[in-house]
Amino acid sequence: MKRAIIAFLALGVFASVASAQTDPKAKAILAEVSKKYRSYDVVKTDFTFTLDNKQAKVKETQQGTLYVKANANKYKVAMTNQELISDGKVQWTYLKNDKEVQVSNVDPSGEALNPAKIFTIYEKGFKYIYTGEQKVGSKVYQMIDLSPTDIKKNVFKVRLSIDKAAKQIANIVIFEKNGNTYTYNVKTFSPNVKVPETTFAFDAKKYPGVEVVDLR
Repeated sequence: MKRAIIAFLALGVFASVASAQTDPKAKAILAEVSKKYRSYDVVKTDFTFTLDNKQAKVKETQQGTLYVKANANKYKVAMTNQELISDGKVQWTYLKNDKEVQVSNVDPSGEALNPAKIFTIYEKGFKYIYTGEQKVGSKVYQMIDLSPTDIKKNVFKVRLSIDKAAKQIANIVIFEKNGNTYTYNVKTFSPNVKVPETTFAFDAKKYPGVEVVDLR
């Protein structure tokens, strides 16, 4: 059995630390982002994910689509070779090339992988500071740097680019002490899309020949 390697694993290091804020301007900007995001039901985003490690001479880019319930832990991440699905209680990791789906319980402590929180990762476990604005084409982005309150974590900085007009995260860069840099670039953001509830569950009957590995 092969273990899954999911791009969003980088997010798993954030959630268990106590909340902390330092910059009032950054806090006000992020509060607006949270308020708008949580007014939605299901959000669909197309994104690119890049892993870059200059020392190891590694650079990999993937494309994907994320469906997430803004006020629940339900999500579906679809990439070329794998899918990650959760109904909030159970998580299915579908490895297309291996024709295998791994089933596990969602960790209620929040320490485990949770793509549903990608647009709210700053809400717990970080200090943050506003670093200014950047204009790219016709858009203005507000830049905020996050640093985890637990300095023992491998992640030492997260940089958010927030679309000032739309009040939503457009880009996330995660910096690790081991030299890895993960970049999530939001290409499209569609709020309140209509999808069936079955989007957030894996139906093995629809995938004949797929081995189900229950890790619970």
